Parts: sequence; C-alpha cells; structure tokens
Amino acid sequence: MEYVEPEDARKLPGLRLALTTGVPGPWSEAAKSVFHVKKIDYVPVRQTATEANEELVAWTGHRNAPQAIYDDEPPRIGWEEILMLAERLSSEAPLIPADPRDRALMFGLSHEIASEDGLAWNRRHQLLAPMLSAPDAATNPALAGGRVLGANYGWSADAAARADDRVCEVLGLLSDQLAAQKKVGREYLIGEALSALDIYWATFCALIRPLPHEQNPMPEFLRASYGGISEKAADILDEDLIAHRDLVYEKHLQLPLDF
Repeated sequence: MEYVEPEDARKLPGLRLALTTGVPGPWSEAAKSVFHVKKIDYVPVRQTATEANEELVAWTGHRNAPQAIYDDEPPRIGWEEILMLAERLSSEAPLIPADPRDRALMFGLSHEIASEDGLAWNRRHQLLAPMLSAPDAATNPALAGGRVLGANYGWSADAAARADDRVCEVLGLLSDQLAAQKKVGREYLIGEALSALDIYWATFCALIRPLPHEQNPMPEFLRASYGGISEKAADILDEDLIAHRDLVYEKHLQLPLDF
C-alpha cells in the first residue's frame, strides 16, 4: 500500500483514511475492510503507532488511527462513525441490517468487540502488562511506546487483572450468537447477509488467533503476543468462530493483508 503523508493528503478532495502502518492494527484493518466491501475508494494516509504524528494532529486534531476524513467534514475517528460514513457514501453492500432488532444486536455485539472495555481493549491491557508491570516501567526509555499506549487505553494493574474475564465473556457471546444463527441455517453472525459485525470479528480476531504468515505477515514476536491468550480463553474459543473468520476473509475481504 502506497501511503500519502498527512501534509499532502489534507490538500486532496474525497475520502482520506489515516491508517497505522507496519502492523495489522485491528481498528485500521476493520476500517479498510468496511470501505473495501462497499467498494469505496480512499487515499491511505500514514500514521505511525505511538509516535506524535504531528502533521496528522495539525490537520485533524487527532494522533491515532484510523481516521476517515471526507472532503471538508470533521474527521471520523471511532469505528461506529466510520461505519456510518461508509453507509452514507454508498448504498452498495449494506453492512447495517434493516431489521431494527438485528441492527441493535449488531451494534451491541460490535461494541463488545471494538469499543472501550471490549474484546480488543482488554487484549491491549493484556499485551501491555509485561511491559508496564516491569519495575522500571515508568522511567525506562525503551518502554516509552508502551507508556503511550497504556495511557491511551487507561492501563492499570487492576484493569489488566480483570481483562481475561472480559475477553472470555465476549468470546462466549459471539460463540452463542454464531451457534444460534447456524441452528436456523444462517451463515453470518446477524441476519442472512454479511454485516459489519462479521467484519469486526474477522479483523479483530487477529488479537486472538492471527491469520497464517502467508496471509498476514508480521514479526514473530508480535504473532506470539497476539496469539498468546490465556488457557481459559483458549478453552472458551470456539473453533466455529475461527472458521467463520476464514469464511469472511475468503468470500469478502482482501488477502494477504497489506499494511
């Protein structure tokens, strides 16, 4: 993927999407996938994890990714805002169910995956724990990036201690939902067609069990961290959820990942 620097991207019209480069960040991968499914073109804009990203801040007021900036409209920085923008820009491949109960369930379960205190949020707490629990965590220059991420996610020893329970809760919710859908002969997590929930599970599953190297290349230390879930979570993880992740990528998303 050829990234445009923020200073140049802000001069362009249309949709610009600030994305974390170099790593398969689940929030960025989810945003890319939403626009891909809906066949909406965008200009990818460089954002670097844990860095100041001063040019991006000067343009949008925000340091993190993803950010979706359409023409002169305010930036969309949350997964729900980005999804709603995508739905507005194209009626092709709607990702929000028309049925109000399915819609409410989709947003609720997506929140459990992608929002504060959700699956990914708590996996971040777990991934940061080895760094931020070190005796010199507050002063070691090598841990500066970890401190930045910890501040972003409100990391604390107490938050890290409860994180596994939340991870297991969300995995259980998704497993129950998929089983209920299969029981009535449905292929997707909500209703009878692909929804944003399927995309969020497929992309955020990287923090539970990453795709194989040939589909998702990443440093081996990062792969080990992403896939290093607890024994309790591994026992709860339903292999049908992994098969569903694979189905969504095979039928709807792009492989290998390019970041």
